[in-house]
Amino acid sequence: MKKLFVKTYGCQMNVYDSARMADLLAGIGYAPVSAPDDADMVILNTCHIREKAAEKVYSELGKLKELKQTKARAGAHMLIAVAGCVAQAEGAEMIRRQSAVDIVVGPQSYHRLPEMIARIARGAGHVLETDFPAEDKFDSLPEERTTVGPAAFLTVQEGCDKFCTFCVVPYTRGPEYSRPASQIVEEARRLADKGVREITLLGQNVNAYLGPGPDGETWSLARLLRVLAEIDGIKRLRYTTSHPRDMSDDLIDAHGEIEKLMPYLHLPVQSGSDRILAAMNRQHSAREYLDLVGRIRAVRPDLALSSDFIVGFPGETDKDFDATLALMREVNYAAAFSFKYSPRPGTPASAAVKQIPENVKSERLQILQTLLLEQQMKFNRACAGRDMKVLFDRPGRKPGQVLGRSPWLQPVHVENAVDLIGQICDVRIESASSNSLKGALLHETKRAPVQIAMH
Repeated sequence: MKKLFVKTYGCQMNVYDSARMADLLAGIGYAPVSAPDDADMVILNTCHIREKAAEKVYSELGKLKELKQTKARAGAHMLIAVAGCVAQAEGAEMIRRQSAVDIVVGPQSYHRLPEMIARIARGAGHVLETDFPAEDKFDSLPEERTTVGPAAFLTVQEGCDKFCTFCVVPYTRGPEYSRPASQIVEEARRLADKGVREITLLGQNVNAYLGPGPDGETWSLARLLRVLAEIDGIKRLRYTTSHPRDMSDDLIDAHGEIEKLMPYLHLPVQSGSDRILAAMNRQHSAREYLDLVGRIRAVRPDLALSSDFIVGFPGETDKDFDATLALMREVNYAAAFSFKYSPRPGTPASAAVKQIPENVKSERLQILQTLLLEQQMKFNRACAGRDMKVLFDRPGRKPGQVLGRSPWLQPVHVENAVDLIGQICDVRIESASSNSLKGALLHETKRAPVQIAMH
């Protein structure tokens, strides 16, 4: 067996893609390793959302080039591949800037990796694949998936048609595409057979899912969730990331009707200012977002919300920023991700004249994150003394400690329960911090852990 090391940057969809690349290459003799030193092939699966993402990749490639040269002097060979959104955006420029790179492959073409490796072996030099191929990538991936633990990601939708002015996703991931429902259901059943108990459905705009169903009809995300909830063994369902514009009536109803759908929703708003939302091309107002939150909470009162925020978007005034803080206070988030605006090359916002000074962006981000931390801490502290069901999914840092997830996605630490990994157990929460909860088993639980397949 040859050895494969994959380093993943960015979102959960990249985590899923990295795992599928490993599954794909296992079929041609590559086994995963935890470090690049002994690897015959290294894949950097990249993300272009964050500032200076490309430069971080080039820095990593510089280190890998030295490792590759050291191996060559010892008579060994190592392939270096760059995948993901930076690969899609940089393309041939990446090969020009870093000669050690053998393969550059975009997120819609990685199913062609075995063919690319064969072309390298035949002396083709560098291989570049950043097209949006006509064939379905998912049809080319192996049915069997490597699973580690009782929770898994499952990509159901890719791409984006929204064209927010700050975002590169429509250019790097392509237009919105929904996988056939039967393909998704079968993958979920196979995961359940391997011991997976919680599935998170993934998509750039996952609630825009409109996939062909086996009955000839187009299925919405809500209909897909209802079918997945009927699979034996699957106890919990989640989905991310959503766009407010695609929060349909049937999906809102699903939150009140599907018991397995967890009471946690990531619903990015980015700003509380209508002027900035319009400049971002978000296609909704602050009031429309707040009304939407109210409708969802009406059907699921215990729902916890998280969001994304960008501060310092071009042209953002103090008044605009105050509107964002006001929206945050009205929603009262359980968690959120927040960032300073950074220009992404080729996006409309990057050419805006009124860029905000860095010190102003930093000051606003600190104010916003202070409020978010207060809200997150308040939410977690409200859990102290409560009983909740926790899915134990991995060992903790301390001997005998186990880490699980609450229905609201909080990490929960429990002592002396490592043999319960894979089970959903009743836990009484004893204390809370800003980032996690600590609890104890509510009563003696039968020590018969679910066997998690690790193939």
